[in-house]
Amino acid sequence: MIAGFSPTFLVILAAVLLVAGAVNGLAGFGFALVGTMALATVIPPSTAVVLMIIPILSANATLVSELSVAELQSCGRRFWPLILAALIGTILGMVIIDSLPGAPVRVGLGVITLAFVLNRQSVVPVPAGGGGSTVDREGTGVMVVVGGVSGLLFGATNVGVQLVAYLRSFGLSHGLFVSVVAMVFLGINGVRVGAAGALGLYPSTAIFGLSVAAVVPAVLGVATGRQLRHRVSSRHREIAVLGMLTVIGVRLVLGGLGIA
Repeated sequence: MIAGFSPTFLVILAAVLLVAGAVNGLAGFGFALVGTMALATVIPPSTAVVLMIIPILSANATLVSELSVAELQSCGRRFWPLILAALIGTILGMVIIDSLPGAPVRVGLGVITLAFVLNRQSVVPVPAGGGGSTVDREGTGVMVVVGGVSGLLFGATNVGVQLVAYLRSFGLSHGLFVSVVAMVFLGINGVRVGAAGALGLYPSTAIFGLSVAAVVPAVLGVATGRQLRHRVSSRHREIAVLGMLTVIGVRLVLGGLGIA
C-alpha cells in the first residue's frame, strides 16, 4: 500500500489536498472528487476513499459556516429526505467498499468523472432527456431515490456528483449552492467518520492519523478558494475545474486498464 509514508508521497498528498480544497472553495464542489480521484492514481482506491473522509468533513464544515442559522434551518427542512436517504445509502456503500476490485473501480471512477465533465461542459450539446417529464424534483420520493443511490456510490467511492448535479438543478445562487452542498456532505461525512472506524475500514492507525493531519492542507485550500471565488469569473472557474477533472478522469481510466 503506502510504504512508510515517503516524503514524496506526503508532498503529493499535501499538494492534492490544497488543490482540491481550493477547487471546493472556488466552485462549491469537487473536494472529494478531485482529492480521491487524484490520490487513487498513486494509492489503492479503497485507501484513497478512507484517507479522504476526515479532510472532506473539515472542508465542508468550513463552507457551511457561510450559512446563517435561518438559512441552515430552512435548508434542513427543505432537504431532509435527501440527507437522510443519502446517509443510509452511504453506510451501505461503506459496507461494500472492501469487496470492490481495484482496477475496475479505477475505470469506473474515471468514467463517472468524465461523464460529469461531459454533462457540465457547454461546447458539445448533450441531450438532457426526459422532455415533457412532470416529475416533481422536490418530491420526497425523488429525494429519497436520488439520495439513496448517490449515498451508496459516495460511501463506496467518495464520488457525489449526482447529488451536486441534483442540487444544481434548483437554481440556487452560487453562494447558497456552495453552502447547501457543504451542508449535505457535512451531515453525511459526520456519520462516515464513526462508521469507518466501526467497520474497520482504516488499514492502520497510521492511515487514520494521516487522515487527521490532512485536515490542515484541506482547510488551507478551501480558504484559498473562498478568497478567489469573487475574483474569478464563472466561466474561468468552470474551465479550470472541468479541465482538471478531465485530466484526472483520463488518468484513472488508463491506469485501470493498465495503460498508464
